[in-house]
Amino acid sequence: MPNARNERSHSDRELTLFSSLFRLFSYPISFVCERILSVLRYAWSLVRPDPRRIIVDPLSDVLKFVETFEQKYGNEHPVFYLGTYSQALNDAKKELKFLLVYLHSEQHQDTDDFCRNVLTHSEVVNYINRNNILFWACSVQLSEGYRVSQALRENTYPFLALIALKDNRMTVIKKFEGKTFVERLLSQMQQSIEDNEGSLVAARLERQERSLNHIIRQQQDEAYLESLKADQEKERKKQEEKRKQDEALKAQREREMCELNRKERLMQLRQELVSEIPNEPQIGNPDAVKIVVKLPNGTRLERNFLKTHSIKCLYYFVFCNDQSPLDFQITTNFPRRELPCKPKILSDPYCSRENDENTDDLTLAQFGLGKSEMLFVHDLEA
Repeated sequence: MPNARNERSHSDRELTLFSSLFRLFSYPISFVCERILSVLRYAWSLVRPDPRRIIVDPLSDVLKFVETFEQKYGNEHPVFYLGTYSQALNDAKKELKFLLVYLHSEQHQDTDDFCRNVLTHSEVVNYINRNNILFWACSVQLSEGYRVSQALRENTYPFLALIALKDNRMTVIKKFEGKTFVERLLSQMQQSIEDNEGSLVAARLERQERSLNHIIRQQQDEAYLESLKADQEKERKKQEEKRKQDEALKAQREREMCELNRKERLMQLRQELVSEIPNEPQIGNPDAVKIVVKLPNGTRLERNFLKTHSIKCLYYFVFCNDQSPLDFQITTNFPRRELPCKPKILSDPYCSRENDENTDDLTLAQFGLGKSEMLFVHDLEA
């Protein structure tokens, strides 16, 4: 039995030595082959560019990956951000949140294990969702994922990158590369978030201060605009009142000017209409009517007219007297009746004489005046 053990031990040493020698001699060959393959792949990429470089529909790439992921690994996973990488960056910056990026490589040997046992683990899912971390993912076999992989410069898979606002720009603060397990990933992620939370807190405080200052400026601007609006309204009312006063003053002046012109015209007519008064009939004429007119100032006017004379002539007689008002009416005493004797030309001093002459007038007899009448003049301007 001892001889058998010695022979087996000697055989194991020979096998280990052979393996070491094989690895020693094969390593340079493997290294050279890998470099040659890398050069050939690079040369081939120059001849035939990688189709992943052509960006067609980034959002479609993201949605396609999410659908494929859920079909293979189920719905228990961190909440995917359903948008492009650029949109995720912008939202994380705007909302001051951490952004966790996962680049998925179907060809890597550790990808499947990572997705099944780490990324979809309940502790990882709860930590990412509970801390309100934006989670964006895509396959590097798709154009959008490939473009992001070139930007983040990953070395191996599985690959995660934690991104946050730092110095006013979105910066990768931690990369998680290679095979890992739940406890290690959560520990490193938590440590990275704690180390960089201060910058986000400062950014939030700065943004709140800017927002508060903006609100204060906005309120000040609104108050200024309200004050300006009130001043403008006050000035508008002032101007409107001034305009109304100017218009009223202008209208008053026009009325006064019209009244002055009217009075001047009536004074002119007082001279012209003297010729319209018929001659007084002789004493003893059986058709004569004695008229006594009492003016408002107490003056008594006496004159004889013929019964056939127009009552308009009676108005002319009174109007042409210097003691008479310019606008008046003549009435009887009892019963009180107004004589419709005012000529049209005195109601409208600017009408033509022809229109006044063509007016049909009552005679003294037709109005019912007798041999002797006492009439009264009432000043309409008073």
